[in-house]
Amino acid sequence: MASERVARGRVRRRRDRHGRGMRGPLVPPEVPLARTRAERFDDLVLDAVDHLEERWADRLEGVEFAVEDVPPVDDTIRLDSYEQDPVPLGRTVAGGGGAPPRVIIYRRPLEARAVDREDLAALVHDVVVEQVAELFRMAPEEIDPGYGGLDED
Repeated sequence: MASERVARGRVRRRRDRHGRGMRGPLVPPEVPLARTRAERFDDLVLDAVDHLEERWADRLEGVEFAVEDVPPVDDTIRLDSYEQDPVPLGRTVAGGGGAPPRVIIYRRPLEARAVDREDLAALVHDVVVEQVAELFRMAPEEIDPGYGGLDED
């Protein structure tokens, strides 16, 4: 056994430096012990998409949703083309040529703007709604009446 040592012919159980002995598992093996920030962010995006699919399942059928850490550096984007913020929070890529339409959400810029987890969830929801609205060429309020915190379902 890895926790046993043989010292002068006797078996001794290894203890940690504080003398408390070996500890057992903290959680059952089927439960993840810790989730990364990226995994928790992915869950927020999936929650926002699930919320929209309740109303727009038929139109969202072939749309792919993706999360990237940061937006790509694009020399063709001019900073003066943005009204308030030069860093995009999401992007919509129209499908074509056999490729499905995609909605891409950028994790790090959103995390940097959020005060806490609740604020991040609301911000992610609004960005997903904005990107879907852009894809469908509709107003965000039409996509989700709860956009911007206007109506809590």
